[in-house]
Amino acid sequence: MNTRRLLTAITAALALVLAPAAAAVADRGDGHGGASPVLRHTTLGPVLGIDDHRGSGTYSWLGIPYAEPPVDDLRWRATVPHSPWRSVLDADEYGDGCAQPGRFFSPSPDGPHYDLEVRDGLGKPVGEEDCLTLNVFRPSTAAKHLPVIVFVHGGSNVVGYAADPMYDGRALAEAAGAVVVTVNYRLGLFGWFDGVREDTGDPLTDSGNFGLLDQIEALRFVDDNARAFGGDPRNVTIMGESAGAVNVWALMVAPEAQGLFDKAIPMSGGLSTATVASAHAYAENLASAAATEAGLSGPEAGAPLLDAMSADELVALALRHRLDATPAVIADGTVIPADPYAALGDGSLRDVPVLAGNTMEEGKLFGSAIGAHRPTDYERFTMQYEFDPDAPTDWTAEDFLVDRYLPVDAPGGWNEASDQLTELVFMGIAENSMNALQDSGNRNVYYYQFAWNNEPEPFDDVYGAVHAMDLPFVFGNFGQSVFSYAFSEANAPGRLALSGQMIGAVRQFIRTGSPQSWTLPVRWAQWPASVVFDADDHRARITTGEFG
Repeated sequence: MNTRRLLTAITAALALVLAPAAAAVADRGDGHGGASPVLRHTTLGPVLGIDDHRGSGTYSWLGIPYAEPPVDDLRWRATVPHSPWRSVLDADEYGDGCAQPGRFFSPSPDGPHYDLEVRDGLGKPVGEEDCLTLNVFRPSTAAKHLPVIVFVHGGSNVVGYAADPMYDGRALAEAAGAVVVTVNYRLGLFGWFDGVREDTGDPLTDSGNFGLLDQIEALRFVDDNARAFGGDPRNVTIMGESAGAVNVWALMVAPEAQGLFDKAIPMSGGLSTATVASAHAYAENLASAAATEAGLSGPEAGAPLLDAMSADELVALALRHRLDATPAVIADGTVIPADPYAALGDGSLRDVPVLAGNTMEEGKLFGSAIGAHRPTDYERFTMQYEFDPDAPTDWTAEDFLVDRYLPVDAPGGWNEASDQLTELVFMGIAENSMNALQDSGNRNVYYYQFAWNNEPEPFDDVYGAVHAMDLPFVFGNFGQSVFSYAFSEANAPGRLALSGQMIGAVRQFIRTGSPQSWTLPVRWAQWPASVVFDADDHRARITTGEFG
């Protein structure tokens, strides 16, 4: 029996032994002495979640630890499954976001949530190193054998957190009739680090792909425990957006992930990897920076200093030396094949249905990369957070964009410049990934384009169908978030209808391998054909198109 199966057998046996203790608190959920519908027994131990059947129509379990905290001796080591717990775990609060440099999509400095204080963490260390938790959402019914969606958040593999309100899985779980799982994983220099120490002899640790190994361990937890939450471990869809989509494509070719998923929904990303040489060079540069600040010289002198630093000190070091953009995912030859595109096209994935997509104006999220924004990030975050989409203002695109990119529709203006960013960063890897998969014999490759740009002025010009704008529509979440400036009462009928169509496509895909819903007014053909999702203020507008 291999080590993984042995651990699973041991934890399952412990769960049986601990069941009587868990039963003693089974009435904590309903107050009537009966078994609580949110008390579930996992292979790691019993968990007590949140019963919101009268509100959202869902049950939720938040902050379940699926791996040992990657701290102290476990920093920069392959993921270790969490040890079992004896007493009932109260799974009613999100776990901390992972340690990261504060950006727009980072958690607040005061915890794993979104509020105005996010701006106070911009450019500073936020999150915690002890962060490997996941969240589970499902309809508040007795249904079993539900399809499972495991969502991997984006953020350049440097930032992000599963507690972002856009990723609240309740609406999607209820509307899609699915178990939805959202995952925290190590980020940045903690998640992707080919260090300068001697090889450990463990190929997984030496790969440097710690963030991806975390995601694989989360998939193993789902495989072991889907039935405990009413899910079907034989019908698991991995879904991710941006860097999360890059990770989904990586999971598709990762040998350690094989057999842990059945379908994939990569949103705004493709198969993209870093070389071992670039990852090693990054680690040397970070170690050299630590050595320089200590009056020493060279990566060998700096490596022990990195080990001794706290998470905040490491992030601050990276920020001071502009080393916060970490190479990821590393094509190390073990966790990720040395030739990942060959693995994608070798035919082994011909039976894995894929639903991929892009927003039409991806590049408009990345104005800072080309100096397009007039306000500072702090000012821009504040303006967008405090904007009332139902109260007209006299703001124009000039309040957000520098003169060089105005007018937005002029030659060389913001529309043209952002289109170039969209093409450069997103479209090439999307096309290459889907072509490789289809050429391998896969006849279930579908593609969508998200065109909704119906925000109040001036955001329709500044952002439009921007990168990640499709996420609130797929999750059905239009409350306070990075994008809440976009959602007005006037555009509610159309966007809600559009969200319903997109969730309907997901519901069909995770069950049948095809997103063709009976409510769609068009036929969804194979890649490179696409379905274009759009809406005006009053109704959804679904059309067909082609890639590009």
